[in-house]
Amino acid sequence: MIRENQRYLNRLQVFLDLLLIIISYIVAYCIRFYLLDNGTISLSLAESLKPVILCIPVYFSLYNIFDIYSTRRTKPFHIEVSSIVKTNILASILLMVGLFTFKVIHFSRGTLIIFFILNTCATISVRIGIRLILKKYRRLGYNLKHCLVIGATDSSALFLDKTKRNPHWGYNIVGIIPSSGSPIKKFKGYPVLGQVADLEEILATKSIDIAIVGVSGADLSELGHILQACEKAGIKTQIIPYYHQYIPAKPYMDDLDGLPVIDIRHVPLDNVFKSFIKRSFDILFSLVAIILTSPLLIFAAVMTKLTSPGPIIYKQERVGLNRQSFNMYKFRSMRVQSKSEEKNKWTTPNDPRKTKWGSFMRKTSIDELPQFFNVLKGDMSVVGPRPERPYFVDKFKETIPRYMVKHQVRPGITGWAQITGFRGDTSIEGRIEHDLYYIENWTFSFDLKIILLTVFKGFINKNAY
Repeated sequence: MIRENQRYLNRLQVFLDLLLIIISYIVAYCIRFYLLDNGTISLSLAESLKPVILCIPVYFSLYNIFDIYSTRRTKPFHIEVSSIVKTNILASILLMVGLFTFKVIHFSRGTLIIFFILNTCATISVRIGIRLILKKYRRLGYNLKHCLVIGATDSSALFLDKTKRNPHWGYNIVGIIPSSGSPIKKFKGYPVLGQVADLEEILATKSIDIAIVGVSGADLSELGHILQACEKAGIKTQIIPYYHQYIPAKPYMDDLDGLPVIDIRHVPLDNVFKSFIKRSFDILFSLVAIILTSPLLIFAAVMTKLTSPGPIIYKQERVGLNRQSFNMYKFRSMRVQSKSEEKNKWTTPNDPRKTKWGSFMRKTSIDELPQFFNVLKGDMSVVGPRPERPYFVDKFKETIPRYMVKHQVRPGITGWAQITGFRGDTSIEGRIEHDLYYIENWTFSFDLKIILLTVFKGFINKNAY
């Protein structure tokens, strides 16, 4: 019944998306020629609409590529919004390329821009409406997934807690089947329906859509029987790994001649093509940044020299990609120190080592500009986890879980942690958590987002001192 409902919902969404594309273009056409041009029509609606209708299969292909029509019970809404925006951007680009290729010159680009905005906003609005309706529907007890939880373990308890906190998921817990020999009548308030040996009979007599298997490592001997019984009954089965706390939410599966292997830390930038795209962008962006900021670079260099004796550029050893050390460049913002002095001291808000000009540079991030040369050399990237000194790396790797994972990608001038508030003397745990999220979820658009946020709120920061 659940799968049938999902099919009906998907068909409804396809129909609504088709309708929205046509309606959005008609409204865009009316705005362009009736509101903005006061009725001066240079192109009929029928002629103008033809390329958009021909482009409809492209929209649906892209919606499927970005997984718009899959079940959304637990899918974060921002992922769906991102997919809708990406689809409309790519479809608009393809439409423009098609018009140019086939020399369709009598077409309003202004209408296309208005259409892009309207269709994106309308599609997102409809998705919001569907989600709100489904949430209300499920809270009333309809369209539920009836779940059988197998295994009375910590993993099962965690699953049950999450379903209680998120009733809009629509998971109805029918009951629990503990591991063999567990003398319990209830688990987390849910009834125990029997033992693993009774599983086939329970599946045959109860209305169950999905079995959630959360057995422990000690009970793996029963797993084969559990999966066989579920598949025999045609029940969808999902397994919560008993080692789930050690792997990310989206582990990468590799295949070694038919042997599945779990890569516990999937790094998108291990892909050669993605790495090439990021490196190419780094080089291009750094060259443009150096050219545009060259007057500021020269001024900062002169001021550094005039306000404090010593070198203009400060080179500090940092740990980067693959745990390799490199010299990171900065405009010198402190008085000249000995190696032993600078090795293990953390900068403080009223650090007496800073010069007046150096203090201003640090607050405005001007001292970081020479790092674009590090990017050109290949030591750093524009976006990535901030590199740290070897002394602190050796210290943190012993006390901060997963700290060393950050060295699987190039360090960056700016990063996800920095623009979300973890800059300067802030929580190392919070910083690493954000760094790992960036590493595991890297996309080119994610880099662009971080750069834009850095421009708007990252240069001047209360934690930059």
